[in-house]
Amino acid sequence: MDSRTTLDRVRALFNKDNAQNYEPLSDASTLDDDVLRPVIFVADPENDEAEQTKTDEGEPFSWFEYSIFLLLGIAMLWAWNMFLAAAPYFQTRFQDNENILAHFQSAIISVGCVTNLGSMLILAHLQSKASYPKRILSSLVINIIVFTLLSVSTSYFRTISSPGYLVFTLIMVFSTSVATGLCQNGAFAFASSFGRPEYIQAIMTGQAVAGVLPSVAQILSVLAIPTPDNWGDATAEETAMNNENITSAFIYFLTATGISVLSLLAVIPLVRKHNRILESRMMTSITSVEEAEQAKRKVVSMWTLYKKLHWLAASVFACFAVTMFFPVFTQKIVSVIPEDRAPRLLRSAAFIPLGFLVWNLGDLFGRLFTLLPFSMRHRPVLLFILSILRIGFLPLYLLCNIQGRGAKINSDAFYLFVVQLGFGFTNGWLSSSCMMGAGEYVEDGEREATGGFMAVNLVAGLTAGSLLSFAAAGVS
Repeated sequence: MDSRTTLDRVRALFNKDNAQNYEPLSDASTLDDDVLRPVIFVADPENDEAEQTKTDEGEPFSWFEYSIFLLLGIAMLWAWNMFLAAAPYFQTRFQDNENILAHFQSAIISVGCVTNLGSMLILAHLQSKASYPKRILSSLVINIIVFTLLSVSTSYFRTISSPGYLVFTLIMVFSTSVATGLCQNGAFAFASSFGRPEYIQAIMTGQAVAGVLPSVAQILSVLAIPTPDNWGDATAEETAMNNENITSAFIYFLTATGISVLSLLAVIPLVRKHNRILESRMMTSITSVEEAEQAKRKVVSMWTLYKKLHWLAASVFACFAVTMFFPVFTQKIVSVIPEDRAPRLLRSAAFIPLGFLVWNLGDLFGRLFTLLPFSMRHRPVLLFILSILRIGFLPLYLLCNIQGRGAKINSDAFYLFVVQLGFGFTNGWLSSSCMMGAGEYVEDGEREATGGFMAVNLVAGLTAGSLLSFAAAGVS
């Protein structure tokens, strides 16, 4: 018995639960090498078989294309993070209406999540005539319009009533959530069509970066404000604070516009390359690039994909459903050092954004970790078990200093580096592993539909977690 046969038997022993219906279509023994080392294909123009081999195994890896998908990931969630970061500005706009002031954040989150999930479900069923590059470009154009309007609204139309501005804000949230759905569906499907798991990882990493940068901006803005020697005129201080919130919101919204413009310009060369690849595969009876894309595409039902990807789909759903509990706790946990004796960074105005920053850094590190040779994406059952076990992080939050009532473990380091960093890292690593692995369990013609299907499960997990987290908010 040679070593190859022995290795295959050992591998079969660990995969025996999935041997019939849930096996990667590629040889697992060569998969990691393909991820780490770009494959160069030299095809004879007269050799159709060589060209088909290149198509099946995916396009050669390119760091330039990786960077574009990274930027798309940033643009995808930058808009959402800007709405969260601009919460102090919205408090300023709604301060004359206590009812709206108390519920505007819940309204923004609910409209955003429900709209995003609804758009994703609709788009997932519209496969046959879908142009994924057009969906990406459309989403970026919508975001440019939305955040330009929001930027203008911070300085003009200040006389609009609180109910009127809430309606305007929710329309903007609805629009950008539709854009996010278009971008998620289009970007994951578009990246999957290249046959490179690294490009899926690039999108996931970009999403994590979009969470890190707003937190950094919040902390720096707090630290940049000089501490007053005394608290003189309360009215003057409130006016200064309102002006600061307005200026910060203008910068947030303008930055979101800039990111969308940059992404739009960056993705155009990638779309052109994609079209050139399709043109080279066009049959004589096909007269357009879109027809070539649709002819190559295989329309796959969500149920068919679920039967092939049920463990990975359930894993990414559970991962994000559990993850959505962390904002509920993070916004309430303060430093164990009393406010009057704490250094500037550990006061609540900076400490709460610091908690978000550490979590998002952990999330970013987890997503980058999937680039290393060690990978569990070929063990879907284990990924699902680990996704469920992440619930164990939630009781750890109860050991921290929630709303200043005292901590069971009297340590900010425990909260930041064990709870937040660990919870964020497991989210980034698990979610990226699931999204990257999905394309290896389906046929080449199903990859685009697979990207959209997994994105639906991701958004469904976010929505379910958001709704459950509201119920948990009262417990904490």
